[in-house]
Amino acid sequence: MSWLSEFHYANGEVLVKKTGTILRLDKALRGDIFAWLVFYAAVQSLPIGAWMRVRRAPKLAFAPDRPRPWYLAWPVLKAAGVRMVRDAAKADIVFHFDDSTDTSAVALPAPAPKARTINYHCRDVSKTRVGVVFEAVFGYPLAVDPRSFSGAMVEKSEKNGAHDGRIVQGPLEPLPNRTYQRVIDNSMAPQNGREILVEDLRTPMIWGQPALVFRKRRNISRRFANDNVDCVLARPEEVFSHEEIAKLCAFAAALGLDWGGLDVLRDRADGRIYIVDANKTDMGPPISLPLADKLKAIKILARAFNDRAVQPL
Repeated sequence: MSWLSEFHYANGEVLVKKTGTILRLDKALRGDIFAWLVFYAAVQSLPIGAWMRVRRAPKLAFAPDRPRPWYLAWPVLKAAGVRMVRDAAKADIVFHFDDSTDTSAVALPAPAPKARTINYHCRDVSKTRVGVVFEAVFGYPLAVDPRSFSGAMVEKSEKNGAHDGRIVQGPLEPLPNRTYQRVIDNSMAPQNGREILVEDLRTPMIWGQPALVFRKRRNISRRFANDNVDCVLARPEEVFSHEEIAKLCAFAAALGLDWGGLDVLRDRADGRIYIVDANKTDMGPPISLPLADKLKAIKILARAFNDRAVQPL
């Protein structure tokens, strides 16, 4: 019940205090909450760290916060069978976990001499920072200068998880705390007269490497929202080329992202991929993913975590 203190409800809206995100408590959100509760109950019955029985489970500490069950880290590390401790000095792994866009001013505890750290060097996941790192790694830009760019562009908040993007016409004077990006045509071919769908390639990174891909589809009229109409689980090599996977890893390394989710779009016009967002405290799996695939994804991610966690430094 202590989780409830992280939310504030008023006038049919729910405020997420940590991020400032406001959610409308409508029928769709109530359905998502119910689906999540079913998933939560299923995770509680998962065998914990079955593949770790012949190994010593590592001790892990979070700083400054501990993830709640709606964050992807919670079911994955539960399934991985790690031993949670509160004292970072006694941990084999220390996980920097703070659901804020910029944590540059946050003091992190010193880990033990031989301990691994997760996301200790990932302190800024603003859209501007993501765009700078993306261009440096991939060699082509995502960000645009709204004052000189002519045509359609995406305007969105610098904040993590805002889902408030909109298409505007440039040139224009930029608004404070907003970032501007080129419009990526990630639409799919229309089927049976239905509304065109767009596809986001949500890619969880574990130890800086892609472990799987959630192929999330939504109506193009809701392209910047998070209400998917479909979601398919895929292997990274089914979605990306070997060169693209190498670039995703290089991007994560440059951003300092050991653990997190990348939002990747493939442009139909040029065939190239664009990383439009990076989240170091990602939630999931996606609500629209079938329950069996949710649990499969958790097991895949837990194995990916354990395969590296037990390796010597």
